[in-house]
Amino acid sequence: MSAVNVFSTSVSSNNLSRQDLVQWINDSLCLNISKIEHLCTGAVYCQFMHMLFGHKMPIKRVKWKSKLEHEYIQNFKLLQESFKKTGCDKTIPVERLVKGKFQDNFEFIQWFKKFFDANYQGGEYDPLTSREGAYLAVCGGPPAHDSSVGSKHAGGGGARVTNVKARVPAASKTARSAHGANNTNDSAPEMLHLKSKMEELQFQEKELNSTIEALEKERDFYFGKLREVEVICQEVETNEAADDYAKETCGRITEILYATEDGFSAPVEDAQEEDAY
Repeated sequence: MSAVNVFSTSVSSNNLSRQDLVQWINDSLCLNISKIEHLCTGAVYCQFMHMLFGHKMPIKRVKWKSKLEHEYIQNFKLLQESFKKTGCDKTIPVERLVKGKFQDNFEFIQWFKKFFDANYQGGEYDPLTSREGAYLAVCGGPPAHDSSVGSKHAGGGGARVTNVKARVPAASKTARSAHGANNTNDSAPEMLHLKSKMEELQFQEKELNSTIEALEKERDFYFGKLREVEVICQEVETNEAADDYAKETCGRITEILYATEDGFSAPVEDAQEEDAY
C-alpha cells in the first residue's frame, strides 16, 4: 500500500490547536503526553505509521524508554525508512525535532495529522498490545486511568471508553445522620480538589525527576565522548612517530577542550590541585 502524500504549511486552514493534537494522540494510542514537546522522541509517529501501514514499520524496534537525543534519532531513522517504503516524500527535520522545541514539533505534527487523515482506512487497532504495553519515558509512565481505558479506533479523534461506578450513600433515617451526610457532601468537592491537586504535583515532581535523570545521563554520555577525544589527542601529542601537523592539530583540539566560558572560573579545589603539581 502506497501512501497518499499531503502538503501542509503553518498557515494551512483547519489546523488543530496543541490541546486538540495532544488529546488526539492520547486517545488514539492510549498515551499520556501532556505537551507537544514530548513528540521529540519520534516513537509516537512510529506507532501511527504502524497503525497505517502495519509491517512497513517495525514497531518492536521503537525505543519507548529513550531519554537521550541519540536514541531519539534511531526512532526517526525508523520513521524515515517507513516513509521510503510507503512512498511518502516528506523529509524529516530530525536535527530540529530531537531538540524538543515546541514550534518545530508543532509544525511537524500539524503536517503528520493531515498525512494520517489522508491515509487512515479505519478498522480496529490495539495500540497497547502492539507496543507490548510500553509507555513514553519522557511522560513519566502510564496514565492513571489506564485500567479503565479501551482504545482501538483512531479515526479523527480517537475513541475512549471509561467505566465509572458512582457510589450513592444510603438515605439517612435520623436527623443526626442526615446532618453528618450533609457535612460529608459539603466537604466532598474540596477533598476531590485537594486530591486532584496532589496528584498533579506528584506528576510534576516525577516529570522533573525524569528530566534531571535524563540530563545527567546525557551529560555523562557527552563527557565520556570528550574524554575519549582528549585521550586520543594526548597519545598523538606524545607519539614521536606523529608528524608536526597532527601534533599541532591535536594541540588545538585540546585547547578547545580545556577552554572555559567567559566569566567562568575553575573551582578552588581544581586550582589547588594544579598548584600542587
